[in-house]
Amino acid sequence: MAHPDDPSHALLEDAQELGHEARAASDDHAALKLWLRMLASTTQIEAEIRKRLRERFGISLARFDYLAQLFRWQDGMKMRELSRCLMVTGGNVTGLTDDLEKEGLVVRESSPADRRAWIVRLTPKGRRQFETMAQAHEGWILELFAGLDAKTIRQLHAQLGQLRVHLLKTEEGSA
Repeated sequence: MAHPDDPSHALLEDAQELGHEARAASDDHAALKLWLRMLASTTQIEAEIRKRLRERFGISLARFDYLAQLFRWQDGMKMRELSRCLMVTGGNVTGLTDDLEKEGLVVRESSPADRRAWIVRLTPKGRRQFETMAQAHEGWILELFAGLDAKTIRQLHAQLGQLRVHLLKTEEGSA
């Protein structure tokens, strides 16, 4: 389907790489086309990051995200908080914690304030390994976004921030 105002669409179509955008018609609302392009871009970037993490470090994106959350919290996090931040079930966090604990990357301790809760933190080994992975990850992100200039990246970041605030208000209004 021709999209005369969007030369990138023709290039993606020629390369047979439309992905989610293949669902859009030229007369669809701009917001729908934007949603499908954001979804296709995110899916494509995530797939590439997953592949690189697996190839270079033998780690899944879920494990990387888990370690990234703990890296930000020197004192560790309650498993319940970690589950909320990662937007996964408690069972998923428990499974990841078990595996990463066996590998010596995290340690789990009972919470002094709440005997029912566990606090998880990175071990020194976990911190070192994550720092190495995070440096590579940042380089990959810079590489993948190199097709956009710095001003465009800042503008997109700000505009998507506005969208997220709107979505949050919509969520709160429907609750």
